[in-house]
Amino acid sequence: MEGIKNTSTEEFVSVDLNDFFDKPEEINDQDAEIEALSPHQKEMYDHIISVAKTVDPVKYEVFEERMRDLQKLAESIANFPSLLERHNLSGGERTPQSLIDSLIKHQPEGDITLQLPSKATLGKGFLVAKIHTFSSLYKFAKSIKQPDAVWQELQQETITLMCSLLAEDVYLNLLHDPAIPLEFKQELAMRLLLLWEHRTDQNVSDIAPTLLKIWTARRKLAPAFGTMMGTSELLMLSMQLDDQWTTFMKAKLGDAGVSQAMEEFLFGISHEQILQLKEILRTKGIPAIGRDEVSNFLGVHIKADAGLDYRDFYSLYTVRRDNARVRERMHLPGPHKTIEDYFIQFVMEQEKEKQNNDSFAK
Repeated sequence: MEGIKNTSTEEFVSVDLNDFFDKPEEINDQDAEIEALSPHQKEMYDHIISVAKTVDPVKYEVFEERMRDLQKLAESIANFPSLLERHNLSGGERTPQSLIDSLIKHQPEGDITLQLPSKATLGKGFLVAKIHTFSSLYKFAKSIKQPDAVWQELQQETITLMCSLLAEDVYLNLLHDPAIPLEFKQELAMRLLLLWEHRTDQNVSDIAPTLLKIWTARRKLAPAFGTMMGTSELLMLSMQLDDQWTTFMKAKLGDAGVSQAMEEFLFGISHEQILQLKEILRTKGIPAIGRDEVSNFLGVHIKADAGLDYRDFYSLYTVRRDNARVRERMHLPGPHKTIEDYFIQFVMEQEKEKQNNDSFAK
């Protein structure tokens, strides 16, 4: 039995977490393994590889060799102890609940690679290799003039895999947030275990198309580097996206942290650089400048724009993530989370609320 804090009474209500975790008898061998390809991914791969065999036998062999390597990686990772079962390891007994407790209670500053299970670290390398593989398939499909639907699907899968990498960071960031309730952290930690165990996350798959739309729309905008408000850009961005994003914007944009994180995302520069640029333009009496002039005014090279490449997407996210972590650690003003953190947290809260409402309705 595990206690979950009831914030309304400041007492602990006993909840049997075995109802949710640590049920190894319900996990069969297939469920406990990382699959090299999901059924949908295999369908995409089989199609493009059959085309490659005909039009480019050399590429065909390269792709087949890569797939054999991925399969070997998946099999090797599967040999490590499951994170969803109880094990007696050299360091003592490990259960899903002990892992969850450790993730929630022990969040040291700095890099936590050595604090994580081996399966988590190895799986991350496997995921990166898989991302590169699908990116290569996408580029190949586009180069040989495959129908748009074929290469777009491969591109979407690459972004979805990249979002799984991003989600792992987001879950760990949110676990570090003292403002998040214990019950929600339990959910976050369990999602991490499932992500590490299978290297898939259906919730991420559902969110990934929205994140891609946000990134695509942001690239088409021309932020008004003058007022630095971005109001019209934000409106345009929201109009191009789905109801989930619009609901998030309506509910959370009034929060200072969310609006500042959104500003960083839109302008492609840090909160501190935004404030610096505002002051420079105000002092010089300049109403507005172009994106390509930002570096000159700040005196440093700023990569304020980026392509649709998944590496740009993730790279610029990590810059904002690292800046947010420094502000949080040093108690500095500005956003302590990225817009991705805020958005994924909001989606999870909406899902939890819906589950609760559905339970009450029964």
